[in-house]
Amino acid sequence: MLVSSFAFPSPRLPIAIGLIVTLSACSPAEPQRGSRGPQTVGFVEVTPTSAPIMLNLNGRVAAFQTSEVRPQVAGVIRKRLFTEGSVVRAGQPLYQIDASQYRAAYDEAQANLRSAQASAEASRVKAERFRPLAKMEAISQQDYTDAVAQARQTAASVGQSQAQLRSAQINLRYTTVPAPISGQTGRSYFTEGALVTANQTAPLTVIQRLDTVYVDIQQSGRELLELRRTLASGGAAPASASVTLKLEDGSDYGIPGSVAFSEIMINESTGTVTLRARFANPQGLLLPGMFVRASFAQAINTRAFLIPQQALTRDAKGNASILLVGRDNRVEERKVVADRTSGENWVVTGGLSGGEKIIVQGLGTLKPKDQIKPVPASAPQILKPPKREDTGLFATWFANWFGEPKPAGGR
Repeated sequence: MLVSSFAFPSPRLPIAIGLIVTLSACSPAEPQRGSRGPQTVGFVEVTPTSAPIMLNLNGRVAAFQTSEVRPQVAGVIRKRLFTEGSVVRAGQPLYQIDASQYRAAYDEAQANLRSAQASAEASRVKAERFRPLAKMEAISQQDYTDAVAQARQTAASVGQSQAQLRSAQINLRYTTVPAPISGQTGRSYFTEGALVTANQTAPLTVIQRLDTVYVDIQQSGRELLELRRTLASGGAAPASASVTLKLEDGSDYGIPGSVAFSEIMINESTGTVTLRARFANPQGLLLPGMFVRASFAQAINTRAFLIPQQALTRDAKGNASILLVGRDNRVEERKVVADRTSGENWVVTGGLSGGEKIIVQGLGTLKPKDQIKPVPASAPQILKPPKREDTGLFATWFANWFGEPKPAGGR
């Protein structure tokens, strides 16, 4: 048989514990809640304010500038003059095409020009010599007319030869393929020894400028129509064009952008209109074709109400409702329109007119038409200690049996 080694410190303590159990069993039941009077609730009074109409739309990154490098003359590529994936400057040579036949054509054009210039000089001198002879009738007037016409023809031949020389010079220059824009190159689609032509569809390489990029955002035509109606009715004002991005991994792109323009036509196949935003891309984090999520305020609603999120509830169908302080301090339920949030508040755009008292504290067991005691939500609550006579029979008996409690640290 096991005997407990625990010893009561005082012979009165077991009797006290027995009395505690007895008195607890005999204590009266806790009064019902209804006997406590109206429940105290905290409320806030709402007034119209301005809230941004935020849009969260999908977008795709596009290069600020894109150039598909193509040859303008036919020939065999002799050398590639750049490194794939490198950054090039506008005008920098990229490919060298075999220029032998174009250099020969240029030399031939130069020779033809010199020949035409010599013929033109001889014809001009002959016409000048015939002029006084024709006046003296030493030669016929027809001979002089033929000499003048010949001089003019040879002068025109000089012009034709000059044009042919310029054309040959241009073709010779085209044998060196330069970069049309500054940017980053992609891979080279043709290697040394490949035959290229002036009319080919495949580019030699593609250059993209990525220090600045565009983000093309798609907005539905219905949303755009609703926004324009709101702006026309005076319920909203245009907002700034600042745009923020979320990347594919959910992280924020730290540099804000701005809306550059909006198209004036809706895509027939998708029913959307394209908004184009411009972003700085100094680190090259945004790449063409990347999927992003754009957020921006397209307008500012000047008739909105901001209410704390805990004050709004939704039913199974998603309809929003709030509880108000109604007549005679009774709870009133109100259906509202709240489609989005702003910080820690819901943005209510319908169902309120201003001046209503919305219950934000003590919502746990409230039901419509309950009697309440409303106080401002910011009012401090004072907690009073219980009175001596309310401590009950057990507290009085305990004090008489063991004595009054001593203050902390007393002896």
